[in-house]
Amino acid sequence: MREGSLEAPTRHPIDWNNPDFYNEELLDAELRRVFDICHGCRRCFNLCDSFPKLFDLIDGSPTEELDSVNSVDFKPVVDDCTLCDMCYMTKCPYVPPHEFNLDFPHLMLRYRAVEKKKGETTFVAGELAKTDRNGSLAKHVAPIANWATSRTNKLTRGVMEKTLSIHHDAALPKYHSKTLMERAKAGTLEVNRSAPAYGRKAVIYATCFGNFNNPHIGEATRKVLAQNGVETKVVYPGCCGMPLLEQGDIAGVAENAKTVSAELGHWIDDGYDVIALVSSCALMLKFEWPLISPGDASLEKLAKSTYDVSEYVVDIAKNEGLADGMQPLDGAVSMHLACHARAQNMGPKGAEMLRLIPKTRVAVIERCSGHGGSWGIMKDNFETALKVGKTAARNALKSGAPYIVSECPLAAEHLMQGIERQDAEAAKSRQTAHPIELIAKAYGLEKG
Repeated sequence: MREGSLEAPTRHPIDWNNPDFYNEELLDAELRRVFDICHGCRRCFNLCDSFPKLFDLIDGSPTEELDSVNSVDFKPVVDDCTLCDMCYMTKCPYVPPHEFNLDFPHLMLRYRAVEKKKGETTFVAGELAKTDRNGSLAKHVAPIANWATSRTNKLTRGVMEKTLSIHHDAALPKYHSKTLMERAKAGTLEVNRSAPAYGRKAVIYATCFGNFNNPHIGEATRKVLAQNGVETKVVYPGCCGMPLLEQGDIAGVAENAKTVSAELGHWIDDGYDVIALVSSCALMLKFEWPLISPGDASLEKLAKSTYDVSEYVVDIAKNEGLADGMQPLDGAVSMHLACHARAQNMGPKGAEMLRLIPKTRVAVIERCSGHGGSWGIMKDNFETALKVGKTAARNALKSGAPYIVSECPLAAEHLMQGIERQDAEAAKSRQTAHPIELIAKAYGLEKG
């Protein structure tokens, strides 16, 4: 038996259609097997809060071993896993093909799937995961929705904390009256025929966040690609299902995958590349969907054709070359490498892309922001989320960069909150952005 593996990690399909997947005795046995390996290793102690909780649980038991820990006490460990995949991708020496066959995030997913099957998921979490419904409703009352969810609105945020358990100070995504899809239909962009990459075609998968919460990311992407000779279309057949995955609703994810892949597959057949605007969504299309529905040819085709937006711009730069015209930014950039961008195993493409901007310093932050999707906004988790992201926020503050950037927009806002806690005055001179927005600004395509 080897002590750790030097081979590239591989992942097995998620066996969620097998009745044994939901067998609680088998699940408990696997939890104990994996937790015992983690107890003996402890390399992941400084990632999310799951591992400190697990180790404290064991160390505080009568024998200081897993055998004296009650299985009902495993739930807080599971609840604090944000499915970031960093333990699997960057820390654990025992992932497949090692014979220990350890996949901590997917084991946490299995636990949640069992909870889902038993009807034990919370009402609020389930409602937050309905991103398409929420966005479709909120866009009609966007100013009111944004007023009610503003951190400065002590009345409504206090009510939300008491009734929905959403922390009163957690920054929440804003909504827009006009979605990215509607904006794309309203205006066409002239494609730069003299650009080296002229002739490329890409369909932009808007994602729920890009469509409802931050259409500016998609608009900046379209402008940058048009400048570089790329014809683009914007589509949004539905959410990728990441919020459902967090709740253990694997069947819901599989259904979303079927719907979205059917739409995107037509564009692939017509010669279009697929670009996902948010790293979590790119991860779902590339990796999670094929593991949930293995052998599905349409999902495999989509996975091979999908790019993260930063990855796509870097691909143009390395092959055809980017169009001329970028100018230095008016300040340095603190580039946070989002966990779900790193989990795509494509390298730090956001940082690579920003370094294409002339005479602009890019400081890389390679630590977790702590946000963890909907997990980080909850009353019981928000302060822990800030603690997990404290080092990343401190490093961003130390960089002195006015731009706080991440391929995960939620992570950027969370880091800004961490910076506010450490130096409220310095936070006033910082602003958050997606890296593609800074590329658009360097080209003179964006104001401010």
